Amino acid sequence: MGAEFTAPAEFTELESTAMTAALEAAREGVRGANPLVGAAILTADGQIVTGHHAGAGTAHAEVDVITTAHDLDIDLAASTLFVTLEPCSHQGRTGPCTEAIINAEIPSVVFAADDPNPVAAGGGQTLAEAGLSVRSGLHREDSRALNDRWAAATAESRPFITVKIAQSLDGGVAAADGTSRWITSAESRAHAHEVRSRVDAILVGTGTALADDPRLNARGADGSALPHQPRPVVLGTSELPAESFLALNPDTLQLRTHDVGEALDRLFAEGVRHVLVEGGPRILGSFFSAGVVDEVFCYQAPLLIGPGRRSVEGLDIATLSDALRLVPDDTEVPAVSRLGPDFLLHFATENPRTTTHH
Repeated sequence: MGAEFTAPAEFTELESTAMTAALEAAREGVRGANPLVGAAILTADGQIVTGHHAGAGTAHAEVDVITTAHDLDIDLAASTLFVTLEPCSHQGRTGPCTEAIINAEIPSVVFAADDPNPVAAGGGQTLAEAGLSVRSGLHREDSRALNDRWAAATAESRPFITVKIAQSLDGGVAAADGTSRWITSAESRAHAHEVRSRVDAILVGTGTALADDPRLNARGADGSALPHQPRPVVLGTSELPAESFLALNPDTLQLRTHDVGEALDRLFAEGVRHVLVEGGPRILGSFFSAGVVDEVFCYQAPLLIGPGRRSVEGLDIATLSDALRLVPDDTEVPAVSRLGPDFLLHFATENPRTTTHH
């Protein structure tokens, strides 16, 4: 028995409301190696409860909402499950969602969009073969738009790329004399370390490695190491001083190339699925130019530093019409939020330039 595909016009207004609630729940998750996914359970009497996937290693949206439903004593056997992405049918860090749905005895499932990841796809067929009513297509385009950058990374077999920029109001990352600590506040740095704690790797160029001797680890406000630590990655051919923190860290990976595509191929082969690129300015420019930036966290400090280094350098843009445009991203946190005296601007890329990857 194959999965039943129902045209959006055949869904009821209440079903549309339930999927909209699932899409809103999905936006509470964090971008990265996994897509944003939300789920909603619609009960026989019209009650809607939601859940979402909070990040790698946590319960998937389907399991999250099923757990909530159990806590509320909801009769799942008389309910419909709505999911923004096709339920997975493979074993990853967590078990298959299809198995959890079948075990919960939910008779009907509606998902918005097929999963473009060939490893995880096929869950709809699995559920249909188990005897469930399976429909898809409700708010499909909204679901695809929510994860378009993740889908692009998946299609290109490369890691999801988050860029961090910490700059002055006039776009500087260092004053004329080279001083740069600290342009942004302690609150901004704490948020940046939280972002570090959920990525697979942090990448800087050899220029930053030589100038700052960074640790590239994730630390709490008290300086202690956070539970999850990313892998330090240095891009470039210059040798690291033997006594530097990165040279002494056995986990440091130095990619002796200036080619972004080559670097991403190597990282993907190493199992890295989410990279935080922290600089310097020319490294950021090369990633933007390659068209592989998926997400931007810009920490904007309320100070002017005059002549010095710009936050992004090397973009080959001669006219305004060729500008690389960003769009506000209000997932996880508002697109604009306050961190102490600073503002955090959260963006996604709108029109990536022609990629050099593959």
